[in-house]
Amino acid sequence: MRCPFCNHFDSKVTDSRNAVDQNAIRRRRECLECQKRFTTFETVDLTIQVHKRDGRYEDFQQDKLIKGLDAACRHTRISHDQVRALAAQITADLMERQVREIETTELGELVMNHLKELDTIAFIRFACVYRRFKDMDELMDEIQSISTEEEVLKKE
Repeated sequence: MRCPFCNHFDSKVTDSRNAVDQNAIRRRRECLECQKRFTTFETVDLTIQVHKRDGRYEDFQQDKLIKGLDAACRHTRISHDQVRALAAQITADLMERQVREIETTELGELVMNHLKELDTIAFIRFACVYRRFKDMDELMDEIQSISTEEEVLKKE
């Protein structure tokens, strides 16, 4: 790490902690040459390619996932902080799989499984966009499926 003050290459880490967004590490460093302190942020470079429906490949972007989750969770009991935490959890799930690419269908199902546990309305909103329901009957079938699952869970 090069010192931003004197361009010296050697520095020591004086403090390390998770950054606010949980996907970065905040490090306080001290230059061994000029003794000035500075802060760096280290993030994980997630190099997963998303295989889109039209055949294109696109880099996985957690910010894009957050935007989609925000849209689905708007006006529900899920806060923006919970959306960010959910996106971080999904990103961690992808990293654990150690895959280089993922189909949009698999990614969408992963997101919906998490949303289904948090909020039914957010799940339905996301499913409407992701599954591209063609008519009301398809939407009603999905709602009925969720209702049946919730009834089974209540009985257990």
